[in-house]
Amino acid sequence: MVRLLVCAFLACLSLPAAADTLAGRARVSDGDSLRIGGDRIRLFGIDAPELDQDCADASGRDWPCGTWARDRLVRLVAGQRVVCAVQDRDAYGRLVAICTVNGADIGRAMVAQGAAVAYTRYSTRYVADQRAAARDGLGLWGGGFERPEDHRRAESAAQAGPDTGPNGCAIKGNISGSGRKLYHLPGGRGHADTRIDTDRGERWFCTEAEARAAGWQPAR
Repeated sequence: MVRLLVCAFLACLSLPAAADTLAGRARVSDGDSLRIGGDRIRLFGIDAPELDQDCADASGRDWPCGTWARDRLVRLVAGQRVVCAVQDRDAYGRLVAICTVNGADIGRAMVAQGAAVAYTRYSTRYVADQRAAARDGLGLWGGGFERPEDHRRAESAAQAGPDTGPNGCAIKGNISGSGRKLYHLPGGRGHADTRIDTDRGERWFCTEAEARAAGWQPAR
């Protein structure tokens, strides 16, 4: 009986580790996100052009770099078993993960081909790959392009409402009367009633990971 209880206890301890890995055939959403089953996944450490984004080629002509980046990711995962190690969850409920195919890092391949940039706001994992792609003029680096993050910010600013900050981000970083730093997600309790006072050190965040890295905790 004791032995069975010990085995059960050890099995329970192993559950969180198992839950941190997903594997299966993947469906691509855009150049840096995909789905495995019902799980939405954002590739860790990279940022690809948005689907509606255009870039400029070496001659200055526009080309649809957003759909091109998506198609590059489709080629990398098509028909393959994708294994994803979960690192975090973003403000949109997506799992942020490092994903591989046959042991090869998909995010690294995307940056190395010039189909995405290293998302240095969150990681320097792919900076060397980006340098090599830029040096060789691959993909995005063959002409001119707006950083995906800047493109999103400009799009959000154009559509900004009263509950969106000047940077286009919607997560509210509030400081309570007791000095606690709490962030409120859009649609969550207290979000609509919270007002951001930047003079007090309060701020807006684009993702939960950004808020946590700055020392804010989720409001309960």
